[in-house]
Amino acid sequence: MTASSSAQTPGKKDALAGREDAYNGFLIDLEGLPSSPEALLASLRASEAVWRERAYRGIWLRLPKRLAGSTGAAVEAGFEFHHAEKEYLMLTRWMVEGQPDALPPNASHQVGIGACVVNEHGKILAVRELYGPLRGTGVWKLPTGLVHVGEDITETAEREVLEETGVRARFAGVLGVRQAHNVAFGKSDMFFLVALTPEPGQTELRPQLEELEGACWMDPAELTEQPHFVKRPLFQSMLRACRDWAEGRPAALHQRKITSDDEQRRDLILLRSTGGEDGEL
Repeated sequence: MTASSSAQTPGKKDALAGREDAYNGFLIDLEGLPSSPEALLASLRASEAVWRERAYRGIWLRLPKRLAGSTGAAVEAGFEFHHAEKEYLMLTRWMVEGQPDALPPNASHQVGIGACVVNEHGKILAVRELYGPLRGTGVWKLPTGLVHVGEDITETAEREVLEETGVRARFAGVLGVRQAHNVAFGKSDMFFLVALTPEPGQTELRPQLEELEGACWMDPAELTEQPHFVKRPLFQSMLRACRDWAEGRPAALHQRKITSDDEQRRDLILLRSTGGEDGEL
């Protein structure tokens, strides 16, 4: 149940304005929120009768940072934490008594990429980290990073490689996907192993010294046979896919970017294709 669509204002005096969504839920209008905790609590209580009269199933309350002091008032009015961003806290209230809360939960996964960049000599781009679980071990690894909001994984891979090493590279395919649970603050993790091809004519590596000890091009066998990886089946499986790609045995998913019929959204879909060409649909 997500809040969107038509404007709607409760008719009872002092009830909070907002808009309905397509699932018979209600998103409280941010601009109409009272500035004091006492006034917010009074308005939430005044609104409850209207919400029940209109049979709203779930109520969404977005508290901006400036109203952080009113969080307790919202909890007192029956709201629960849903998620938080740097600029706001989202709370919800399920209104249907005797039925389990059917509001969609907070995002369950963080999404990251590992970039397998292979140059014209068949060598793989590798970095050595200043921070993270491999710091101080001397291990060389693939460039990695997390996907930003609104960013395709293809864009993430290209951005991370450029930021970490100075190499301009283009997405070539997905070599593998790994899912793991209880990774970051109880959240699950989705990791895409992505193949990229560097643009020609680049000879200099510029490692991001705030994050890395260095960057280099490595022979596939040298990278995959480091002792740290040899004894770990997960890493072996993923690095084997990189080595196969580097040695001319590609098996990848390629991207298609599809625009919806109403042109309001563009989706990224990854498919196995015989031609191996990316494109727009």
